[in-house]
Amino acid sequence: MTNGEVTDLMYEFFVMAIQLAGPPLLLSMLIGILIAIIQAATQIHEQTLTFVPKLLVIGLVLVFTGSTMLATLQDFTVRLFRMIQVG
Repeated sequence: MTNGEVTDLMYEFFVMAIQLAGPPLLLSMLIGILIAIIQAATQIHEQTLTFVPKLLVIGLVLVFTGSTMLATLQDFTVRLFRMIQVG
């Protein structure tokens, strides 16, 4: 493998990591901000009020998109192994 191929592979890996991790992280952040606003308005500051909804949202996102995420990771891994075998 040349340096250019490795660089392209790393770039593709980072883009894929952002695509896979982005939706759960963004939704978790939005839920956290929404709950923080509600907590500020009601002056109830309980740690579990933010943790449980975030956990549920991340779980639901993974249930609905987990198979797509797994397929993407499998395709990338197969391509990586084929590049290693050819090289």
